[in-house]
Amino acid sequence: MFIAREANVKLHTSTAETRAKAINNLASLLIQNQADILSENTRDIRTAESMGVQKSLLARLKLTPSKILTLSDGLRQIATGCLTKKGHVGCVLERTKLANNLMLEKVTAPIGVLMVIFESRPDCLPQVAALSIATANSLLAKPGSEAVHSVRLLHQLIGEALVSANLPVTAVGLFTSRKDVQYVLNCGQSENLVDLIIPRGSPTMIQSVRRAVSEAGSAVPVLGHGAGVCHVYVDEAADPEKAIRVVQDSKCDYPAACNSMETLLVHKSHLVTGLLERLCKHMKANGVELFGGRSLFRLAPNLSEGMKPAVGPSVEYGDLKCTVDVVENMDHAISHIAEHGSAHTEAIVTENPQTAEEFLQKTDSACVFHNTSTRFADGYRFGLGAEVGINTGRIHSRGPVGIEGLLTTKWILRGNGQCVSDFTAGNQKFIHERLPIS
Repeated sequence: MFIAREANVKLHTSTAETRAKAINNLASLLIQNQADILSENTRDIRTAESMGVQKSLLARLKLTPSKILTLSDGLRQIATGCLTKKGHVGCVLERTKLANNLMLEKVTAPIGVLMVIFESRPDCLPQVAALSIATANSLLAKPGSEAVHSVRLLHQLIGEALVSANLPVTAVGLFTSRKDVQYVLNCGQSENLVDLIIPRGSPTMIQSVRRAVSEAGSAVPVLGHGAGVCHVYVDEAADPEKAIRVVQDSKCDYPAACNSMETLLVHKSHLVTGLLERLCKHMKANGVELFGGRSLFRLAPNLSEGMKPAVGPSVEYGDLKCTVDVVENMDHAISHIAEHGSAHTEAIVTENPQTAEEFLQKTDSACVFHNTSTRFADGYRFGLGAEVGINTGRIHSRGPVGIEGLLTTKWILRGNGQCVSDFTAGNQKFIHERLPIS
């Protein structure tokens, strides 16, 4: 574990071009070794099925040629991103002339050593490895045991990519035991092992990591979302066809994803227009099991007939299931989201630009969309290449966390023998002149 810190120093002093080379080489290795990756993944799938792993986790565990191609494309985006000004380690963000021959710069810097704990999704490893390499952070990764064969091969390919760019193979380490994780939690910061913990997985898993960190008395910060209770609100002025398309994609494209719609809120006017009924029929036709909210049972008893009541207003199903409810207006929808949502992703479907803008500004979630699917809340689709996770908190980076979210800042001051006493005695004066950044 200490070698991750040593590798971090070597990464920090490497060039962005070198790190981009490693990431591009990894993208190529994924395509070249696709058959072997899928073979190892099939072993994991069979084992998981025999153990009765739930469907949502199986969906995340499964790799396909399409997923690998998208993964490879995403890594190339990351490689390009680490060469841009914003993604460049050491990028000057501010430059100030404090006094004659006293120049201050604020620059981007790596966080240090990251520990990412994830379940089910083997493609998570190359994604977070590429983001870590791009930002000159070392990585300690702990995958779920259900992905052991897939991850072992992917980790081997990551090592090959690092070596090909003359970077330390120890920059990306792999934990296979929970004891390793517990050791880091117990003495991670006191022994300078890790600087940030990022859990990726189900709400239960993320909460268990947060709880373990708290119980261990660790001061290492945790970055991650708590749940993915995402909403789509179909407004009074919604285009029916757009509403049907957005709702279907938000729920049915990949139900196990954390950015999948879990609650559909529909304006009460659509009890009369028939759009609510159309939406329900369309989802049922696509295999979605619907659960009724309180207002739906009260206002539309015929529509809710045969429908089970939702067990609560804040359910993350992670499956082809969805809560449906009726709201009085947009403000009612916003208050419902504020009270019962998880601050992940929300969408409004409306043709009224004023209503749309008000919803976008008033809804306090990491991602808020107009007339489009919640499934767009993703690092790859945002052009970030990938994300280490989607942060629903308000501190540090919010939403999909890509390259910029894995960089911190530091201040560099260049002088010529100046002392504070020179200024307190009045021998020198501060200028505080903001200078352009070339």
